[in-house]
Amino acid sequence: MGLFGNNFNAAHHAALEAAQKEGKFPLSVNRVSKEYLNGERVAVDDMSFDIKEHEVTAMIGPSGCGKTTVLRLMAGLEYPTRGNVESFGMPIKGPGPERGLVFQAYTSFPWLTVIENVQHGVAIQGYSKAEQRDRAEHYLKLVHLIDFANAYPDELSGGMKQRVAIARALAQDPQILLLDEPFGALDAQVTWEMEEMVVEICETTNKTIVLVTHDIQEAVYLADRIIFFTSQPGRIKEDMAMEFKDGQRFKRKEDLLSEPGYVEMEKRLYTMMREEIQGRIS
Repeated sequence: MGLFGNNFNAAHHAALEAAQKEGKFPLSVNRVSKEYLNGERVAVDDMSFDIKEHEVTAMIGPSGCGKTTVLRLMAGLEYPTRGNVESFGMPIKGPGPERGLVFQAYTSFPWLTVIENVQHGVAIQGYSKAEQRDRAEHYLKLVHLIDFANAYPDELSGGMKQRVAIARALAQDPQILLLDEPFGALDAQVTWEMEEMVVEICETTNKTIVLVTHDIQEAVYLADRIIFFTSQPGRIKEDMAMEFKDGQRFKRKEDLLSEPGYVEMEKRLYTMMREEIQGRIS
């Protein structure tokens, strides 16, 4: 059984494997601009950066700075006005099996149980019924939801619904997981529980993750690297490695708070955010 199932696009899979062996970046944004309304609104302007394999990258910035637009370009849901976005050296022309996407809005099918929702995406990859169930159960255990496998989405809390969405994306075995403010609608307690779950997923699966968030504390906790966007039009204000973490990921959020360099990094990001917000309204 190949990574994407017997019936999946073997040529695409082979090309991905070859690109990985050549050291191609999972994602490359190459001089990308995105305009709307026939050029009247510029969301992103001449942006370039690469996403490294197995790294967690957070894209943050003031509201309307284009971070979700860039994520949608990476997902293949939109296309650049100029420039191009590549996945392992191949131009992105639409959604692809190497990229899984989790939205902020709940996306489960209400007529399917939790396990059926997770199995849904796996089915198109050619796995047998037994294999589909095995994969679904594995990832439901990873997101701590196996006890609710036979429940329906309307019986779940908001945090549980997002766990289903993450399990469904992971079950399709993408190399890259794209997260678009996935915890933005959750309360504070559930949010930090979900953030700690993402750290566990990072350590367990070693996926490449790109996260869009408006939450500075969330970005600092989860990310190995933060790309800060300017106000519209979105450009890169600063591209920062979280060097103070010294390569560590923290399973408990409170353990990071006393880490030398944490307070300084958080203060730096809040200062940058204030600069962009004030610059926009002045």
